Amino acid sequence: MNESIQTYHAFLQGEDREIANLLYMEISAQLPEAEGKKWHGHPVWFLAGNPVVGYAKRKDGINLMFWSGQSFDEPLLKKEGKFQAAEIRYTAARELNSTDLKRWLKKARDIQWDYKNIVKRKGVLERLR
Repeated sequence: MNESIQTYHAFLQGEDREIANLLYMEISAQLPEAEGKKWHGHPVWFLAGNPVVGYAKRKDGINLMFWSGQSFDEPLLKKEGKFQAAEIRYTAARELNSTDLKRWLKKARDIQWDYKNIVKRKGVLERLR
């Protein structure tokens, strides 16, 4: 585990830590080519420098976010922000569905919007895949 992600997990407690550990293991297994690191204070995975998935502690649980998730056509993922991100919130480890998570992670690899160059393009997103 990346040292910065390990430090992030160390500050989590109880159910939140269990959720984060499960997410970490599944993301690492399904996206072995992705670079995982702490970015803007939270664990995020990148493919070719483009953020694709990450999670963060929130007041009421752990938030799992897919940067291109609105294009996944997945009803459990809720729109987040004004771009293409979508998220799901977990309050208990038993809520994680491995089948859903694997499918979403495959889509995270296959469907990507170019967040890496969003500043250069003045806020305009272009689809990569």
